[in-house]
Amino acid sequence: MYLVIEGPIGVGKTSLARRLSARYGAELNLEVVEENPFLARFYEQPDAYAFQVQVFFLLSRFKQLSGLAQPGLFSGNVVSDYLFAKDFIFAAMNLKDAEFALYEDLYAHLSPRLPTPDLVVYLRADTGELLRRIARRGRPFEQDMQAAYLADLTARYDEYFRSYAHPLLTVQAGDLDFVGNPAHEELILARVHTALTAGQAAD
Repeated sequence: MYLVIEGPIGVGKTSLARRLSARYGAELNLEVVEENPFLARFYEQPDAYAFQVQVFFLLSRFKQLSGLAQPGLFSGNVVSDYLFAKDFIFAAMNLKDAEFALYEDLYAHLSPRLPTPDLVVYLRADTGELLRRIARRGRPFEQDMQAAYLADLTARYDEYFRSYAHPLLTVQAGDLDFVGNPAHEELILARVHTALTAGQAAD
């Protein structure tokens, strides 16, 4: 089983991935965020650091996920808190002109080499709830994030998943506290299990 949790910044991807990893006894694959040396500077000067931050993420995510296709590195179930395509979603927001064209070429060469998840769980929440969750987790470089940026990001995720051609479960996570409420946790874990066993898209 290769299960992926995806969604905009602050929606709860890593928290849910940890719970699903524990439920299935799966290897947990978490994206590298704080280790990106350009990220804090990107939030201060987006135009100056967008290309550097995006290429670091592209290569870091590719190196992590390419291990899933190598025998012996991941011998059982895997739960990941990101989909490789998220990199392209962010790049389309942040890069322009020649930089985006160069990025597209890199992405087109790397993406086909990676395995396809058995299921993607797409977590959604409104912009206000995302801002509240971002404030709660307290990453310093995220505290000035703008509502308009998050709204644009969510719209792009929605657009991407409208045409996603593989098994997908969309969860409206804004009203679910699967970290602090055991009933909510069991509800979302049950929905994921149903989607996995069905082997097809669920809503």
